[in-house]
Amino acid sequence: MSANKYTQQHITDILEINYMPYAMSVIVSRAIPEIDGFKPAHRKLLYTMYTMGLLKGARTKSTNVVGQTMKLNPHGDATIYETMVRLTRGHDALLHPFIDSKGSFGKVYSSDMAYAASRYTEVKLDEFCTEIFRDIEKDTVDLVDNYDGTLKEPVLFPTAFPNVLVTPNKGIAVGMASTICSFNLREVCETTIQYIKNADIDLKEYLKAPDFSTGGEIIYNAEEMDRIYETGRGSFKIRAKYRYDKKSSIIEIYEIPYSTSIEAIIDRIIELVKQNKIREINDVRNETDLNGLKIAIDIKRSADPEKLMQKLYQLTPLTDSFSCNFNILVNGSPRTMGIKEILNEWIDFRMSCLKRRTAYDLDKKGQRLHLLEALEKILLDIDKAIKIIRGTEEDSMVIPNLMSGFDIDKVQAEYVAEIKLRNLNKEYILRQTKAIEDLKKEIAELDDILHHESKILKIIVSDLKAIAKKYGKDRRTDIIHEHEIKQTAVEDFIEDYQATLFLTKENYLKKITQVSLQASMRVSAEHKLKENDEIIQSLEVTNKSELLMFSDKQNVYKVRCHELPECKTSNIGEYLNNILAMEADEKIVYITLANDYKGFMLFAFENGKIAKIPMSAYATKTMRKKLINAYSQKAPLAGALYIAEDEDIVLVRDSDKAMLVNTALIPEKQTKSSGGITVYTLKKNSKLTGLYTKEGFVSEDIEYYRSNKIPATGHFINDSDKSANNFPKQLDLF
Repeated sequence: MSANKYTQQHITDILEINYMPYAMSVIVSRAIPEIDGFKPAHRKLLYTMYTMGLLKGARTKSTNVVGQTMKLNPHGDATIYETMVRLTRGHDALLHPFIDSKGSFGKVYSSDMAYAASRYTEVKLDEFCTEIFRDIEKDTVDLVDNYDGTLKEPVLFPTAFPNVLVTPNKGIAVGMASTICSFNLREVCETTIQYIKNADIDLKEYLKAPDFSTGGEIIYNAEEMDRIYETGRGSFKIRAKYRYDKKSSIIEIYEIPYSTSIEAIIDRIIELVKQNKIREINDVRNETDLNGLKIAIDIKRSADPEKLMQKLYQLTPLTDSFSCNFNILVNGSPRTMGIKEILNEWIDFRMSCLKRRTAYDLDKKGQRLHLLEALEKILLDIDKAIKIIRGTEEDSMVIPNLMSGFDIDKVQAEYVAEIKLRNLNKEYILRQTKAIEDLKKEIAELDDILHHESKILKIIVSDLKAIAKKYGKDRRTDIIHEHEIKQTAVEDFIEDYQATLFLTKENYLKKITQVSLQASMRVSAEHKLKENDEIIQSLEVTNKSELLMFSDKQNVYKVRCHELPECKTSNIGEYLNNILAMEADEKIVYITLANDYKGFMLFAFENGKIAKIPMSAYATKTMRKKLINAYSQKAPLAGALYIAEDEDIVLVRDSDKAMLVNTALIPEKQTKSSGGITVYTLKKNSKLTGLYTKEGFVSEDIEYYRSNKIPATGHFINDSDKSANNFPKQLDLF
C-alpha cells in the first residue's frame, strides 16, 4: 500500500500562505489610490507617456503608447487602453484630464457610446501634467525597478497640488474598497493654502462641496457633508439639470448625476410609462450629439413640467446618490481619512518632495561652486597652469601636477584639464568665476530652506496660487440646499381615481376604471373571460388603495392598487400568478382593502369554526410583499370576509341550512393562524359551505335565521330563499 500523500493543514495557515499575499497585492498594487491621487496603472501609463516625450510635441497613436506601457505594466493591452480612455479629455470623466486626445473615446455618461480601437485614436499628455511631473528628474520621489529590472519607474508622482481630491477614484480590493469624489481644483488649492496658514479653519468655507465633470446639482445636507469631511465616509445626492421648451412641450435634460448614465435614465422612464405610473410623457429620446448630452422628453400639452420633473427626480436615476469612502494608501497602508487628514498627509508628502528637490539643487550648485573655485585659483596664474601642463611628460601626471601646483582636488583638476585651449583666457575665466558670489547666495538660501519648514510651506502656497490661477475653472456642479427643495412623497405622484377589481375563479384579475366600466355598460359589453371561468368577487377601490390578497395556501400578498395594470372588460385580465410570483397551483380566494389595518378578518372553515383576526395582525413596519400563515390550515376554508366592526353575518351549511349571527359573539384571536371557535354545530358528513354579509344573503325574513348564542345548528332554508339565492347549487366561497 502506497504511503499517504496528503497532510492535514489548518485553514488559517493556508489563508496566510496563499491568500494573504494576493489580497495585499490587490490592495497595495492595484485597487487603492495613493496620496498622489493615482493607482499604479495610472502612474505607469502616464510615466510611459512622459518618457516618450509626449508632454510636448505632436500626438501619437494610442497603440504606440499602450505597447510602450507594457514594459511597465504587463497586464494586457485592453486593460491599459481602458485606463487611458478614462484619463482622456474626450471621455469627460475628469474635471482636469491628463491626456489630450483625438478620436472617439466614448463618454462617461453613456454605456452605449463605446470608444474606438486604439489604432484609430491619438494621444499626448495634457499641459496640466506639468504639475504632476514637476521636478521629477530632481530626485523628488523614489524610483524602483520595473517587473523585469530593465527600467525604472516612480513610486509616486511629485504632484504640486492635492490631486487625490481633484481626480475621482474608485477601486474594489479584497475586503475593502475606495470611492473618492472629485472637488474643484481652485477650491482645493485655496482650501490647502488656508489650512497651511490656519489648521483650525472651517473647510466648508473654502471647499464648498464635491464637483463633477458631468455637472448636475448637489442636494446639500450640511450634517452629511460634515460627516464626509470629518470621517471620509458618507453619501450625498446629485440630481440632473433640465430646461423646458414651452413651444415644443419638450423637457431637455442636459446634465446628469456622475454615477448614472443616459441609458439607465431612459430605460427607467420607459418602464414607468409602460406601468402607467407616468401618463404625461409621449416620448423620450437620446439626442446627445457633438454639442453635448441631451435627453429629450416630449410631454403632453396639459402636463405641468415642474410637477413631472419632481416625479421623475424621485422615481428615476435623475436623482442619484454618491457614496464616499476616502480610503487611501499612505506609506503602503490603507487608511480611511477625512479631508483634513488627507491634506495633512499630502502636505507632508509635498514637503518631502520639496526637501529632496532642495537637497538635489544644493548638491548640484555645491558641485558647480567647487569647480568654479578651481577656476578662480587658476585666474591668479594662468601661465603657471599652462606651464604645468606643457611641462608634464606623461599624460597620467597632468592631474596630480595640477593638484599640487594649485592646491586643488582631483575633481577640480579634472575640470581644469578638460578646459579647451581657446578658453584659457582671462575673459572666459572671469566670466565663469563671476557667478561664484551668486552661487554662494543661492546655496545659502537653499540651505536655509532645507532647515526651515516654514519656507518650504511658503513655496507650496506659492505653487498652489500659481496652479489655481493658471488651471482653475468655475464649478460645474451647482449646489442647492435641501430645504430649498420641495419634498413630495411618492404617493402624491400617484394619480387617484375610482376603479373596480374583478377576481375570477381561474385566478385572473381585472382592474377597470370607473370611466371605462361605465362606457362598457352603455354599450352592454360583457366581461371577456377564459372558457369555464367566472367572476367570484368584485371590489370598489381607488388607485391609491392598499390591498390584501388571501390565497388558498394560507398566504396573504400586499399590493398597491396603482401597481396593477389597467384593462378593459374586453380583456381577460392579468394572471395573478405572474404579478404576485405565486406558486403554480396557488390561487387568490379573497381580496380586501387594508383599511389602515383597522377592523377584522373573518375566516370560516368547513368544520364549523370561525377565526376572528384583527387587521393589525397583518400590519408590518416595511411594505412586505408576502406574509405566510395568514390563516389556519387545520381545516379547508369555506369563506373569508372583512368587517370594519361587529355586524351580522350569515353562515350556510350544505346549501340547506343557514344561521344569522352577530360577530360580537365571536371572540377575537391575536394569532393569525388560529383555528377559531366552533360557531356552527355540524352533523356527520356536513360542512360549512358559505359565509355572507347580512345584505349578501337574500331572504324575505332574515331574522328567521338568527341565533343569539353559539354554537348553534341554524335553520332550514325555505324554498323561496333557496330560489332567491340560487340554491341548492353548491355555493362558491363568496
